[in-house]
Amino acid sequence: MKDELKAHNNVLELIGNTPMIRLNNITSKFKGNFFAKVEGFNPGHSTKDRIALFIIEEAERKGVLKPGDTIIETTSGNTGFSLAMVSIIKGYECILAVSSKSSSDKIDMLKALGAKVYVCPAHVSADDPRSYYQVAKKLHNEIKNSIYINQYFNELNIDAHFNTTGPEIWKQTEGKITHLVACSGTGGTISGVGRYLKKQNKNIRIIGIDAYGSVLKKYHETREFDADEIYPYRIEGLGKNLIPSATDFDNIDKFIKVTDEGSAHTTREIAKTEGLLVGYTSGAAIEGLKQLDEENEFTDDSVVVVIFPDHGSRYMSKVFNDNWMNQQGFFDSKNTESAPIEYVK
Repeated sequence: MKDELKAHNNVLELIGNTPMIRLNNITSKFKGNFFAKVEGFNPGHSTKDRIALFIIEEAERKGVLKPGDTIIETTSGNTGFSLAMVSIIKGYECILAVSSKSSSDKIDMLKALGAKVYVCPAHVSADDPRSYYQVAKKLHNEIKNSIYINQYFNELNIDAHFNTTGPEIWKQTEGKITHLVACSGTGGTISGVGRYLKKQNKNIRIIGIDAYGSVLKKYHETREFDADEIYPYRIEGLGKNLIPSATDFDNIDKFIKVTDEGSAHTTREIAKTEGLLVGYTSGAAIEGLKQLDEENEFTDDSVVVVIFPDHGSRYMSKVFNDNWMNQQGFFDSKNTESAPIEYVK
C-alpha cells in the first residue's frame, strides 16, 4: 500500500489532542471567557483513554506485561472501556470490577468490547470484601500473569495527564488560561493537568468539583478523613469514599461541592444550549461554575477551561432518561420533562 494514504494504523492513534470549544450560552451571564476541553472526542469517548494507554505502555516498557496477560481494574465504567479497547489492540485479556452505580449503558459497552465484568454493590465501605476495590484485588491475587491498574493509587494516572492533557490546554489557550475547573474522582486528571499548568504559571487557579456524600473537599481543607461525610449519591466518576493517592491536593486551590439533582439538570442544559451531548460529570462541572460565579471567582478577563470528561451516550438510561429522572424525584415545576414524542399514524 502506498504511503500517501491518510490512515491511522489503529484506533489508539486517535487518543488525545481533543478540541477546546468556547461555551457561548450556558455561561453567558458569567464574568469571564469559558471553554470546554471536550474529552468525549477521544475514540473511547472519555478522558480515561489517556491513562489506559499510558499506564499499559509503561507496563510494557518495564517488561511487566506480555501478550496474553490479563489486565484487571476497578472502574465506574469509563476507565474500563478504555482498558478494554486498548487490550483488544494489544492482545490482553480484560477483567473489570464495576460499581453498581454505573449506568447500564456503560456496563453494556464493556461487555460489547469483550471484557469480563463483575458488578459490585456501590454503597459499601472501601474495605468491604464486596466493594469493587476488594474484588479487583482478589482477582489479581488469584489470576496468574495479571496486573492491577489501580488507578486510584497509581502515580502514572497523574503522569498521563501531565504529559498530554496539560500541555494541550496550555497550547490551546496560548498560555492565557487563568482557571482550570475539573471534577475529581481518582484525581488523576485535575492533578496531572494542574501540576503542569502550575509549573507554567503558579497563579493559575486549579478548582476541583466534589459531590455531596464524598470526602474529598473536607480532606483538602483539613487533611483529615471524615467518614461522617460519606453517604450514597448518584453522580458517577465524581468524589470518593476514600482518599486516592492519585490526587495531588497540594496543587488544587479549592473544591466546590455539587448536588446530584443540580448536576443532572445542568447536564441536560448543556445539550440544549451548547449542542454538546456530554456526561453527568460535565453537568457537575458547570454546576460548580455557577457557584464560583456567585462567589465572584472570575473577572471579565478570566480565561476558564472546564474539562468535560466523557460523552453523554453513556447516560441515556440515566440523566437523559425522563423515567430515571422522575424516579429520582428530579422533576418539578421548574425542571420539567423533555418534550413529548408525537407518533404519526
